[in-house]
Amino acid sequence: MAFESLTEKLQNVFKGLRSKGKLTEKDVQASMKEVKMALLEADVNFKVVKQFVKSVEERAVGEEVLNGLNPGQTVIKIVNEEMISLLGSDTTELTFAPGKSVTVIMMCGLNGAGKTTTTAKLAGKLKTKGKKSLLVACDVYRPAAVKQLQINGEKQGVEVFAMEDSKDPVAIAEAAVEYAKKNGHTVVILDTAGRQQIDEELMDELKRIKEHVEILDTLLVADASTGQAAVDVARGFDEKVGIDGVILSKMDGDARGGAALSIRSVTGKPILFVGMGEKLSDLEQFYPDRMASRILGMGDVLSLIEKAAETVDVEAAKGMQDKVKKGKFDFDDYLTSMDQMRKMGGLTSILGMLPGLTGGKDISGMVDETALNRNEAIIHSMTKAERANPDILTPQRKLRIAKGSGVDIMYVNRLVKQFKEMQKMMKKMPGMMKGRKRGGFGGLGNLSNLMRGMR
Repeated sequence: MAFESLTEKLQNVFKGLRSKGKLTEKDVQASMKEVKMALLEADVNFKVVKQFVKSVEERAVGEEVLNGLNPGQTVIKIVNEEMISLLGSDTTELTFAPGKSVTVIMMCGLNGAGKTTTTAKLAGKLKTKGKKSLLVACDVYRPAAVKQLQINGEKQGVEVFAMEDSKDPVAIAEAAVEYAKKNGHTVVILDTAGRQQIDEELMDELKRIKEHVEILDTLLVADASTGQAAVDVARGFDEKVGIDGVILSKMDGDARGGAALSIRSVTGKPILFVGMGEKLSDLEQFYPDRMASRILGMGDVLSLIEKAAETVDVEAAKGMQDKVKKGKFDFDDYLTSMDQMRKMGGLTSILGMLPGLTGGKDISGMVDETALNRNEAIIHSMTKAERANPDILTPQRKLRIAKGSGVDIMYVNRLVKQFKEMQKMMKKMPGMMKGRKRGGFGGLGNLSNLMRGMR
């Protein structure tokens, strides 16, 4: 995730605070100096950093904190609270026009920010909430923009409105709203044209659309990987056109995270969603408290539970729990578990949400995707009987499996050995899969650790 470097540095600061039984004002100031440098290196706006550090210090150097039973932990609690405040405190929900049959949302942003893909992601998100959306192709300049929206709309099961014979975005938007009213759509999402940079021609076009169509929400799609540049873009669009909120794309990349920590304070506009991957399902509601928890290395179990509830087949999960308890977890179950984890965003995403597991360190190297894919190829080369009972795998069978999956036999031997070790471990963990009822989440964390070791 975008904050891995920042999280690691903050965790080191917190480690130093926890190690001291008593804190002085100088201790707090020294720690805040490190926090300040970490935030600046994460490309957080300088004025935002200055105010953040000042607010933490003012609260942390009080007599009640410094002389408390656990001053280090109290300071960390203050940092967490100020971080939540910085990110926006309350979760901002997308609004819908009261008393009107159609709500119109206008998406805007620069080229390369992922606006068209994010527009389709948003339509899919609203579909899960019972909204019937109409995607509208208002980008009449970029080659294949209309086609891209149509392909993504089809994947999401959302209708796309296009007038390929028209080069007037305003006329297209007006016609789309009328079409939506006649065909029972409750939300119209306009995918407008982008530019390489903010220019008057683009701004005038967006203004004209807003003058002729009643827009409820104007949402900016900003590329989180561009750091402070994304904040400047948000400020520019707000000054020229007026925006109601921001969707940060590419939050799963190598961005330093400065945009997420700066936009609210600099522009006063909330972050509504964050794009956490390339899949059309990888759009998450932005929760300031959960994001602060991730940044500070405390995990995000609530989001993980929600993902599990949305994607995991409850009955299948219960069946797997029973198998694990009885030590009957086989290769078919392994494949099923991997499929479920991919639906939840992948093993790396899951590990990143588990508190205390990574300590803020880069988790990308903790999961060997190549090895996992190789393991799946090996398992798919087994017969049904072999997947159900690894004990029947003779050297001859293993050689056949190795040839069938295109790998050296040592990888087959390693997989079988590790799998048997995993089965033994599971027999010693009868309560591993007990836990939360929602989607059988209780054992996913432990199971992911076991699977991660199978390489």
